[in-house]
Amino acid sequence: MPTALTEIRPWGCWTVLGEGKGYKVKRIEVNPGHRLSLQRHAQRSEHWIVVAGTAKITIGERTLFVHVQESTFVPAGTAHRIENPGPHLLIIIEIQHGLYLGEDDIVRLQDDYGRDG
Repeated sequence: MPTALTEIRPWGCWTVLGEGKGYKVKRIEVNPGHRLSLQRHAQRSEHWIVVAGTAKITIGERTLFVHVQESTFVPAGTAHRIENPGPHLLIIIEIQHGLYLGEDDIVRLQDDYGRDG
């Protein structure tokens, strides 16, 4: 079995847990007080399940709080962001679905760490 791929980011990290034709599963860890870039993907949708902490989620014009054992869906092409407003580590399982799941299918609309564009 191949070793899981982990990428460190300024906000935390993500690890690929598994993938196959048309899907990828990641574990996303967001440090307290941090957030991912406001972004969108042309080629994939994402389903997020919170397994630890509370997530502040932006999907399009909507903002919601997602708690442990709750989930939400991000359609392809929709601007979205995950934030960790809490004092503890936020852990999300992300299921990506689409014909192309490469990391270069990210359009950053706003980023706290200077990675816009």
